Amino acid sequence: MIRYLMLSMLVVLFFSCHSQSTETLPVNADNNTLLWEISGNNVQKPSYLYGTFHVLCKEDIQFSANLKKAVQQSNNVYFEIDLDEPENVLGMLMFVNMNNGVKLKDLYSEDEYQRLKNFFKDSLSTNLTMIEKMKPFFLEAMVYPKLLACNRMSGVEEELLTMAKAGKKEIRGFETIMFQASVFDSIPYKDQAKELLEMVDSIRDYSVYFQKMVDAYKKQDLTGIESAFSDPHYNMDEKNEEIMLGSRNRNWVQQLKKILPADNIFMAVGAGHLIGKNGLIALLRKEGYTVKPIVNR
Repeated sequence: MIRYLMLSMLVVLFFSCHSQSTETLPVNADNNTLLWEISGNNVQKPSYLYGTFHVLCKEDIQFSANLKKAVQQSNNVYFEIDLDEPENVLGMLMFVNMNNGVKLKDLYSEDEYQRLKNFFKDSLSTNLTMIEKMKPFFLEAMVYPKLLACNRMSGVEEELLTMAKAGKKEIRGFETIMFQASVFDSIPYKDQAKELLEMVDSIRDYSVYFQKMVDAYKKQDLTGIESAFSDPHYNMDEKNEEIMLGSRNRNWVQQLKKILPADNIFMAVGAGHLIGKNGLIALLRKEGYTVKPIVNR
């Protein structure tokens, strides 16, 4: 469960990190791809940007030959956090709960709390009283597997991490687990609790929405993914979206401005971070980088 929670926030690859020959990868005919090449702006060797999905059916997670080549040609692999760092697992245990002793009961009416409690018992076989100190966003992550029609689930980052370790790649992260915890704490617990309850109360409708998001991801349809963010079921206001996506994207770009001239990397972050005017593709282009769509079939 902890691996899935690490992957709710919320990110490669293949062979050896030695004697890497740079191979030009084919440019995609349109923007329907999750794999992007970053070059120009004093970059000596191309780096790569890849959009992930935190929880999917395991059989739906497959990596193209071009993605494997991109990983092979990269020195280091970056995720949102360093997924190979044991301290991050321990840190998740420390930061998963709400601050100041707040409990779910404090965020709901008696009727609302009972509805939530019944859902976790009946649908997730989980006693809510055992986890009622957890941040609602983490509890939301526990619901996602219920929305997938499969028995074996995994995360794209988790599968990429396995490949990266097999290829002896250095694993790094843009953020610490403490920072990610602070991101969740920046969004009022009341707002988080409201989103969780709305998901539970409309689980059938949300399942349809979630499947549309999964389908768009599998088709590598960034326009479709962006459209899903405007769907009412996405349910995050502009302020909280800025906390979760916009401000973090800008922070990563500032880090990349120092990383890219000195190193070529493969970075894997949630696909939602790629899209829109505040997404990584647009922000990197604004900084003068050439960001090209790469064939990823």
